[in-house]
Amino acid sequence: MPGGTSKTTGRKGPILSEALAGILEKVRRRQPVVHAITNWVTAGDVANLLQAIGARPILAFAQEEVVEIVSAADALVLNLGTPSPDRVTAILLAGRRANALGKPVILDPVGAGASRFRTDAIARILSEVKVSVIRGNRAEIGALAGMEGKLRGIDAVTGPANIGKAAQDLSRKTGAIIAATGELNLIVEEERTAVVRNGHPWMGQVTGTGCMLTAMIAAFAAVEKDLMAATLSAVASFGVAGEDAGRLANGPGSFKATLLDALFKLRADDLQGCIRLGG
Repeated sequence: MPGGTSKTTGRKGPILSEALAGILEKVRRRQPVVHAITNWVTAGDVANLLQAIGARPILAFAQEEVVEIVSAADALVLNLGTPSPDRVTAILLAGRRANALGKPVILDPVGAGASRFRTDAIARILSEVKVSVIRGNRAEIGALAGMEGKLRGIDAVTGPANIGKAAQDLSRKTGAIIAATGELNLIVEEERTAVVRNGHPWMGQVTGTGCMLTAMIAAFAAVEKDLMAATLSAVASFGVAGEDAGRLANGPGSFKATLLDALFKLRADDLQGCIRLGG
C-alpha cells in the first residue's frame, strides 16, 4: 500500500493520516466502555470487535436498565437492525441520557426506508436524540436525506445519484458527522469532506461488518474529541484490517475470523503510510 502523508482538508483545517493512526492507541490505552444497543443478529460480532481493539463492550437493551448502563459508559451505539417498539423505547431512553451527560451517540440506521415502522422510528430518534455520527450504506443515507436509495434486504442496491450532496444535506440537517460506507467510504461534516479508500471487497460479503464498524466509530469517538478525526480513523483502521485479512483468508467465512485477528493485532505503526484518504 502506498505511503505518504495523506490528509483531508476543510473549514477546520487538515487532518493528517499520522494523527489518525494514533487514535487507535488511545482506545487501547484508555479502554473505553461502549454501550451498544445493537441488533441480535450481529451482537456477538460487535462485542468481539470492541474487545479486539481494546474497548469494553456492554450490550444492554432492557428499558429498566439502559439509563443506568449508559450513565457508566463512555459512548453509545444505537443500531436499528432488529427494531421493536420496546427496543425503540430503550433507544430513546438511552439516547436522551447520553445527551444529558455529553456522551457521543453513534446511530446505525439499518434498513432505513425498508418499512414505515423503521422509517418512523429513525425519524423519532433523530427528533429526540442529538446524534454525533450516523453511519450507514449509500441507500440508508440517501433515504435519511430524502433522496432515492434502494435496499434489497439490508444491503444497498443503489444510492442517490449524488451521495456527497445527500451526506452533506443530512449533516446540515442533523448536525451529525455522516459516514456513508461501502466500496468507497465518504465522511462528511457539513463543509468538511473526505474519502477513505481502505477496505476489501469481502467486507461487503460478510453480515455484520457494518455493525462492527459503527461500534468501532463509537470506541474512537469515546477517546477523541474531534469526531471527524475519530470517524475517519475508525473507518480507515477498519479498512486496513480488512485489507490485511483479505490477503490471508480463503473466502468470506475465513475472512470474518481473520478480520477479527487483524483488528486485534493492528497498531498505530501498522497504519502509518497505509491510510489512504482523498478529498
